[in-house]
Amino acid sequence: MARKKLGEILMQMGVINEEQVNKALKFQQQQGGLFGEALLKLHYASEEQVDTALSKQLGIPYASRENQILNPEKGQNLEKMLPEKFARENFAVPLFVDGNILAVAVSDPTNMLLLDNIKLVSGMDIQPFISTKAQILRVIDAFYSGQGDLIDKVMEKGDEKKDEADLDVITADGKLDLDKVIMGESKGAQSIRLVNAILKQAITERASDIHLEKFDEKVSLRFRIDGVLHERSSPVGAIVDTLISRYKILSKLDVAERRLPQDGSFSIKYQNRTIEVRVAICPTVFGEKVVLRLLDKGAVELNVDKLGFEPRQKEDFLKAAEAPHGLIFLTGPTGSGKTTTLNAVLNTIKTPEMNFMTLEDPVEIKLEGISQVQMKAQIGLTFSAGLRSFLRMDPDVILVGEVRDNETAESCLKAAMTGHLVLSTLHTNSALEAIPRLIDMDIEPYLLASTLLLVAAQRLVRVLCPDCKTPYRPSQDELDQFVKESRMNPMPDLSKIMFYKARGCPKCSGAGYKGRKAIYEVYFITEEMKKIIYKDCDVIKLREVVLQSGAWDLRASGWRKVLAGVTSADDMLSITIKER
Repeated sequence: MARKKLGEILMQMGVINEEQVNKALKFQQQQGGLFGEALLKLHYASEEQVDTALSKQLGIPYASRENQILNPEKGQNLEKMLPEKFARENFAVPLFVDGNILAVAVSDPTNMLLLDNIKLVSGMDIQPFISTKAQILRVIDAFYSGQGDLIDKVMEKGDEKKDEADLDVITADGKLDLDKVIMGESKGAQSIRLVNAILKQAITERASDIHLEKFDEKVSLRFRIDGVLHERSSPVGAIVDTLISRYKILSKLDVAERRLPQDGSFSIKYQNRTIEVRVAICPTVFGEKVVLRLLDKGAVELNVDKLGFEPRQKEDFLKAAEAPHGLIFLTGPTGSGKTTTLNAVLNTIKTPEMNFMTLEDPVEIKLEGISQVQMKAQIGLTFSAGLRSFLRMDPDVILVGEVRDNETAESCLKAAMTGHLVLSTLHTNSALEAIPRLIDMDIEPYLLASTLLLVAAQRLVRVLCPDCKTPYRPSQDELDQFVKESRMNPMPDLSKIMFYKARGCPKCSGAGYKGRKAIYEVYFITEEMKKIIYKDCDVIKLREVVLQSGAWDLRASGWRKVLAGVTSADDMLSITIKER
């Protein structure tokens, strides 16, 4: 009986359709590699879905944390049968021994050379199981080094002293000392230790956000790493409400209130780093969901040379930022790095001879030598009210966290017109769209034309892991798209161009990416652009002018990062929109 094709199985599972199969086959023919890899690159299927289908195709069992198979048995000396270095390099982890057979989870069970090597190293016959690279690496961490899943360890220890006071896990300065809790100096309740285990694991994995929520039959714990959510081992459902109550206590929120959304924050100290944790809690049909935003001040890059600016973009931005007065707007979605960019610019241009003031919600990055004010709308300290107060404080440069309404927009304009440099942000898809957005907020075009210095937009692309990124010759379709959209002049020799793609290794936990970098479009407002803004604010005409001047949009900037091997074409294309 002929073996079913992987695409057929995934279609039967309802994961992909016939059109996606054909596109993936074409992609595979152009770039090489396996069909499953093509599906992953095109984001048609997840790694778990591909491995599940491969398991059905090959008749090889699928091992995961959920089905309890991906859990090495203790007391069988498995670590001696397969050394840690070999396991990490080959994405293979021993599971159990049955007679003279060693069960091993591998990411590629079709690699017969690998299976033969495992047999040679272990001296036993091999029973392969299939699992994802990320899951295998997490099990290797826990099995060999004992530093893996802190959450599982806390759950296994059980609930100890239930009456332990919260003060045992709070330092004298009012900040949670994570080191003391994890190292066992406090014998707090299981929920207290679990809260801190989740925080420590998230920080160790460089997560920016933690998502914890209940569903009908499961609990979901996810970490956002480099902009992508990843599932993690979840605590049992019975303790989730206790965990959320613990986060409320730390954030000084109303523990009894479960009907309304609540927001708060607290700080933790870990490995000589102070990390602010912003807490957002929202009621859902299955109970409360909590999202924790981790703001690691020590990890913030405030050097404009390392943000991701192309040389001309940096020159234009700093030229505008050094002007004595005017408006600068940076646009982009939430979480795209706008605050970091503006703070880096302020950190670059600040001098003791000038008065710098910021009004933010919240203050995420504390800067020496700059007066930073936290907005508090509930007591009347709004952006517009704060700006009116700032103008009586003799400022030279003002940063306003965000322009949300016409009152704030008008206040920014008045500040710029009275001799101050004002920097702020807007939520628009592109830099030029900021101009009609401000006019929609009842800003007169002639006033905007006379005060606007620069508009910019940014996105964050994932940085390819330097230890495992793989070069490849781009397909003709990719080259055609590169030529059309990159606006490079002169154009490099297309026969010598190499792009890079993600592969995954122990250094990046199998993700293929490690960290993020910004891409920008930066448009200095010229006299010709001022005339268009004053006349009819035609965005199409504005775009023609900036492109004729040699400036780049987000897509063109992104292609430069792809050519430099910073990111992959797939990731860059997924977060940018081609301007028409």
